[in-house]
Amino acid sequence: MFQPSPWRDDFPAIAALHRQQQTYLDSAATSQKPQALLDALLYYYGHGAANVHRAQHMPGALATQAFEHCRAKLAAWLNAGSAEQIVFTHGATSALNLLAYGLEHGFQAGDEIAVSALEHHANLLPWQQLARRRGLRLVILPIDDQGQLDLDAAMQLIGPRTRLLAISQLSNVLGTWQPLGPLLAHARAQGALSVVDGAQGVVHARPDLQQLGCDFYVMSSHKLYGPDGVGVLYGRSQALAHVRHWQFGGEMVHLAEYQQASFRPAPLGLEAGTPPIAGVIGLGATLDYLASLDAQAVSAHEARLHALLLGGLQERQGIRVLGAPQTALVSFIVEGVHNADIAHVLTEQGIAVRAGHHCAMPLLQHLGLDGAIRVSLGLYNDSDDLQRFFDALDQGLELLR
Repeated sequence: MFQPSPWRDDFPAIAALHRQQQTYLDSAATSQKPQALLDALLYYYGHGAANVHRAQHMPGALATQAFEHCRAKLAAWLNAGSAEQIVFTHGATSALNLLAYGLEHGFQAGDEIAVSALEHHANLLPWQQLARRRGLRLVILPIDDQGQLDLDAAMQLIGPRTRLLAISQLSNVLGTWQPLGPLLAHARAQGALSVVDGAQGVVHARPDLQQLGCDFYVMSSHKLYGPDGVGVLYGRSQALAHVRHWQFGGEMVHLAEYQQASFRPAPLGLEAGTPPIAGVIGLGATLDYLASLDAQAVSAHEARLHALLLGGLQERQGIRVLGAPQTALVSFIVEGVHNADIAHVLTEQGIAVRAGHHCAMPLLQHLGLDGAIRVSLGLYNDSDDLQRFFDALDQGLELLR
């Protein structure tokens, strides 16, 4: 039964891709953009671009106002305590590296950092390299046969030597939500800081950060239907106060002399140089657009599509779905066929999916795989997109088996 997306026409690229006989099913990598974002970018660049905070002229004042307005919007959208808890970066990866360097001074040899076995490289490698620099122990929280975090084992591994827990909200490979509530509470009881990678989760469940109770939360704009080159770091005020400056230059300086300098506190103290001004303003417009939607209708639409996708894959012989995906994306392999070959035949038929290790090589190796196909959904997708995908997949299976 055809289930159209009520929001499809809000994304001009989707219509453009369809005119080229292309079906986009790779939103977990990056999303398409709503017209509201495009309008905001055109207005900023077409009516007078200017740098923020330092200029005294009207274009600079207007740019600063729009830039800081987005900071306030994000604080409200995430239910952060205040706008001062929102730091703009150049992506979630940039935010995680900022933390790995900015918190390094608080670790001593023998301390432990706990990460889950499900992590994207962006939430693994910064901590891995920090552990190598400081003589720390990197503890991997295991998963079970279904790809779910083993909560009992994790509770045992997070102990008095744990100084930081870094964990994703939603797996970008298996599509499973992490049990953040008990994990974060346990880490806090052990005196450990917590970092949540919300790059995937923020797209499908608007977080309440005060209720969640993490010390830090990172996200990317480009996955949340916003522009690329923009990331967000939220930190509790107390936790942000522990983050040392890691990049130096304009804007973050309080007082500079030739031989010494003093620096501003967060957020501006962690935003050295010219920030991604247009991107931040565009993200603000994207948040306005998302806030205008019926969140329950979006969630129900995504759930219907996810069920169609998962059911269609499970009913086809020779296909193995990885884990027990819960929302918006499914990764799978075809027995006896390399994932790159499947991706190639799908691409030849205009189906855009992701193939490979999905920047989670240790997880794929743990599963005994060198790669997989991932199909991921956006609010602009509909059942017709999935039907085209399954038609192309069936033709590919017939060709490759």
